[in-house]
Amino acid sequence: MSVTDPIADMLTVLRNGSSANKAVVEVKNSRLTEGIIKIFKTENFISNYKIIKDTKQGLVRIYLKYVKEGKPAILGIKKISKSGLRIYRKAEKIPKVYGGLGVAIVSTSKGLMTDSEARDKKIGGEVICYIW
Repeated sequence: MSVTDPIADMLTVLRNGSSANKAVVEVKNSRLTEGIIKIFKTENFISNYKIIKDTKQGLVRIYLKYVKEGKPAILGIKKISKSGLRIYRKAEKIPKVYGGLGVAIVSTSKGLMTDSEARDKKIGGEVICYIW
């Protein structure tokens, strides 16, 4: 079965894994998913990740993070730009997620970055997802 939207699939795996209190989840590897996972790591939404090579495209093993009392660090993930409707924003119009408590991931001409980085560099782009 082919996946038509691998980013939406990855976000669903993360959302379901964190709500089911899984320690580890695996998603298919690509440069875009690896970039998004790297941002999740730097923003402390996951504890770590590992690239697993195989004969096909490979996998990314993601180690989910939990805070006190077993609550997941990922409270919510929402895909914004979809394959049927791409959402582009100028640097001034990039939204703040939950008043700055969450992160919007933006695909710019300079690569993937968070909403605050895009605003600081004054670069707009496609809003991929929100995470809080």
